[in-house]
Formats: sequence, structure tokens, C-alpha cells
Amino acid sequence: MRLVLSTRNQHKVRELGVLLAPHEVLPLPDNVELPPETGDTFAENALGKARAAAEQTGMPAIADDSGIEASALAGRPGVRSARYAGQNATDEDNLNKLLEEVPDEGDRRVTYVCALAYVDGDEEHVFEGRCEGTLAHEPRGTGGFGYDPAFLPADRDDSRTMAELSVEEKDAISHRGRAARAFLDWLERETEAA
Repeated sequence: MRLVLSTRNQHKVRELGVLLAPHEVLPLPDNVELPPETGDTFAENALGKARAAAEQTGMPAIADDSGIEASALAGRPGVRSARYAGQNATDEDNLNKLLEEVPDEGDRRVTYVCALAYVDGDEEHVFEGRCEGTLAHEPRGTGGFGYDPAFLPADRDDSRTMAELSVEEKDAISHRGRAARAFLDWLERETEAA
């Protein structure tokens, strides 16, 4: 199946291209206008982007909205993860702000959340993936993106951050990997039933 991925984030294009193989993930055409991410939930934002891509390209589309929720901050930054330190903030700016705001000696539990939306005409589905962890005290590693350098996944016991894992190790436990596998499982069931 060919799927348009409704994002301008090249990290997500690469990551979902691998996660959704053997399906072909196509980059978003330049002329597609994406709606602003104004939803209160990851699912609302993902659906808005997938609807826009499906409507403007006439193809099945997928979109994800994802972020990090810190227990000590009542779930913030949540849906504002990409803009946590401001509208034009870099990944490093956002991570630094989170590290400053989560108390060193307090609750350092964090959760990565991903909502992956699929839209094909009137058919719409959302698949969620979560990855629990703790926030490291300082960034480590050069892989991944976003908050990965300070995210210590609970699924591993070797004290490596997401940014220190191999691509395969990260994909096996990440929120985006789990949402992608849920989508692929659903797609396979739909194909078998047809």
C-alpha cells in the first residue's frame, strides 16, 4: 500500500518509512497545506494532519502527533512538546526547558505518547503507542531526536537513553514503533477480511 505521510519532519519520514515497511511511505507534497496543531489531544492533531493530506492528495494518508508527558509537570509538555520552549524552538531548546523544569530530586517519570492516524476517504482510525521511562539528569547520545537524549526507557535495564540505542533497539520499544505495529496489525486483519 502507498501512504502519504503528513509531516514536514524528516526524522519522522525516515522512522515511519522503516516501521511501516513493506508499505511505501511517501513524503508530503510541497503544495499540501497542513492545519495548525491546535488540538487538546495527540489524536485530534494527528487526525487533522491526516485528513488534510488525504483530502489534498486523494490518497490514503497517515500522520502522527507525539510528545512527552512528565509526571512532575502534570503531563506537560504533552501536545505542546514540539513548541515547549517557544514557536521556533529547537529540539535542544525544548529538552533544556524540560530538564530545567523537572525537579532534580522529584518525580522524574516521563511517558512518550504517539497517536498515529490513518485516513482514507471516510475511513478514519487512530492507533496509540506509549513508552514509559524516566528523565535523565543530562542528555546523552547522538541518535534519535527530540527528547531522546534524556529519555531512559523502562523497557531496558542498561541505563542507555533512547539516543544511545540502535535504530532497531529504539523501534522495538518506542511509542511510534508501538503505534506503527498496531496500525500494521489492523491493516493486515482488514486485508485478510476483504
